[in-house]
Amino acid sequence: MIPAKNAGDAEKHAINNEQENEDFELWTTNPKEGIMNALIVILFSLFTFNFALSQHQLPFESKDNSIELSVRNTSTVAALGITVEVSNVPGWLKFASTSQTIGQLKGKGDTTAAFSFTVDKLAPINKPQTLTFTITSSTGEKWTKQLDVSVNPPDHFELYQNYPNPFNPSTTISYLVPNETRVVLKIYNSIGQEVTTLVNDDRSAGFHQEVWNASQVATGMYIYQLTVNDQKGKKENYRKKMLMVK
Repeated sequence: MIPAKNAGDAEKHAINNEQENEDFELWTTNPKEGIMNALIVILFSLFTFNFALSQHQLPFESKDNSIELSVRNTSTVAALGITVEVSNVPGWLKFASTSQTIGQLKGKGDTTAAFSFTVDKLAPINKPQTLTFTITSSTGEKWTKQLDVSVNPPDHFELYQNYPNPFNPSTTISYLVPNETRVVLKIYNSIGQEVTTLVNDDRSAGFHQEVWNASQVATGMYIYQLTVNDQKGKKENYRKKMLMVK
């Protein structure tokens, strides 16, 4: 673990503490390729503390991300039974575990608590979410740090296979858009005749779902087509087949 005070891009948030008591430092870093390792410094004290919010961008629909927290005991006295927990976690952020236990932390020692997580494609784009990390001692004292995260938009258009397929009478069509754009989603029968237009509206960047109720059409193969404007303003069409079986 590289000390943040030696890293040029580190932002150190320290507190003034004039009393010799058990302190904790929490270090975190900016994400790189979906990984967050440690570089924001927080000094936890039994008495007073202050810190600034720091925001991190998370890759869209990413896996194997991690936040590694280096917890340092700046006291000369060993600390026992320390718990590090993350709370205020939204449903689209999936942590493997939200709690880590540190059995013993020697005086002037440090250790790492690692939290791995994935980002679901249902995550809102560019909307900050505040996570709260709490250190709790064996005697019940608590120290907290808040960390803002937000999710970057996807980097491509994508039209997913409908689900369920085959279906009767309804199915869901999902797609990704990397930027706000006009979206047109149409259904055609097997001979190319337009059956219906599901969407003809603007859609924000991110993951979207539309439901088609086909109860009024006959059994057969249908084609759904997504038409969007790319970032250069050029129209792009994406098509897939689906089967309606009554």
